[in-house]
Amino acid sequence: MAGHETHYELALPKFDAAVKLLIVVAPYYRDIADGLIAGAQAVAAQAGALADVVEVPGALELPAAISLAEQGADYDGYVALGCVIRGETTHYDTVCNDSSRGLMLLGIEGLCIGNGILTVENRAQAEVRADPAGQNKGGGAAAAALHLVALKRRWKV
Repeated sequence: MAGHETHYELALPKFDAAVKLLIVVAPYYRDIADGLIAGAQAVAAQAGALADVVEVPGALELPAAISLAEQGADYDGYVALGCVIRGETTHYDTVCNDSSRGLMLLGIEGLCIGNGILTVENRAQAEVRADPAGQNKGGGAAAAALHLVALKRRWKV
């Protein structure tokens, strides 16, 4: 079972200059979102990064908000956080696929994005993944963004 697996995690990168992240969160499930935010903020602080937080209505708005911030703000990287729990309709598939695709397209364009959108079957799965003392997927998304920022700076892109 995946819950009993151990996974290798890269050490957080070190930075010579300040890093500024934007955490963009869809708080549809407020308690889940709060756990994701706490995990992301803790990892950002551990790496010495500054992190602002903004909220959007839902997961589908995450890529658009990040694109807007990239056009008019001064961030080195972005952390997309939210939770999509499977329901009775195919809307789950649309939200999961389109939000993820939007973030991936922005990443291919050169934005440093950590994807922390949980796509789960039930609330219990979301709670374990969002918990900073559990799987800490918010922290993992922040770490991913920080690693991409480090690569971008290394390659002077």
